Amino acid sequence: MSDKPKKAHKGEQGHGDGAAEHRRLSVLKTYKLYVGGKFPRSESGRVYEVTDSKGTWLANAPRASRKDARDAVVAARKAFGGWSGATAYNRGQVLYRVAEMLEGRRSQFVQEVADAEGLSRSKAAEQVDATIDRWVWYAGWTDKIAQVVGGGNPVAGPFFNLSTPEPTGVVAVLAPQESSFLGLVSVVAPVIATGNTAVVIASERSPLPALSLGEVLATSDLPGGVVNVLSGGTAEIAAPLAAHQDVNAIDLAGAGEELAKELEIAAADNLKRVLRPQPVDDWSATPGIDRMTAFLETKTVWHPTGALGASGSSY
Repeated sequence: MSDKPKKAHKGEQGHGDGAAEHRRLSVLKTYKLYVGGKFPRSESGRVYEVTDSKGTWLANAPRASRKDARDAVVAARKAFGGWSGATAYNRGQVLYRVAEMLEGRRSQFVQEVADAEGLSRSKAAEQVDATIDRWVWYAGWTDKIAQVVGGGNPVAGPFFNLSTPEPTGVVAVLAPQESSFLGLVSVVAPVIATGNTAVVIASERSPLPALSLGEVLATSDLPGGVVNVLSGGTAEIAAPLAAHQDVNAIDLAGAGEELAKELEIAAADNLKRVLRPQPVDDWSATPGIDRMTAFLETKTVWHPTGALGASGSSY
């Protein structure tokens, strides 16, 4: 018998459709920065490989430069007036909308968290569910935090004395290195819930959930510039942010001890508020309000009560 392959008959051509389908090349996702509500590539054009816990390639992430960091600060400052000036109730509604969008992309984040942290899908699903719940939790605090940390103060004299919390301004946030999604949201949500705007440096080793979060924020009602997400070398991006004169505060959650010390020294130049890194054993534990109050300032107003009637009695 001949070993030559037989020619396919016309009626057999349809059998090749399945093989062609299996030969299809997947459309790989291009991850980009999120700055000012847009998705630019890194100004330098650099990228770096992101791998899973086993060293398998996942994607190329943009490596942000000092110029990208400065652009993010400009975007955050531009957005600050409108975001801080919105009512607390409105900010809560916007954040709740973000949680709705996260829920709709739950399966995507489960896969990204599983890859980033080497978790089983069930464990990753628990992390994602806790992350969405955390976002809802902070959304509920937007119109309540002022009642907890503000109020009327008893004073001697015919005055009203009222203290109210106000946002600090532009906050640089170094996301936790190990908890790529739950830890990320646990440090970003309290910053913007109280009216600040944020420049976020994603986990250097596992930036993909943070970059995907930017896509969620872009398709929610959150104004562009309120949250800006950068990926790349944490030390490289954090240094210009810590020294930037238009950054009002910095959260060092994702910095090691040596880097945190260097950034704290740089931040002293314009008296930035600095939240030092604190060990967190379980990001799923109820966080309390410390991360919200860390980036609030208190404004106290004195107002004369005036007098009532001829007797001169006051309020």
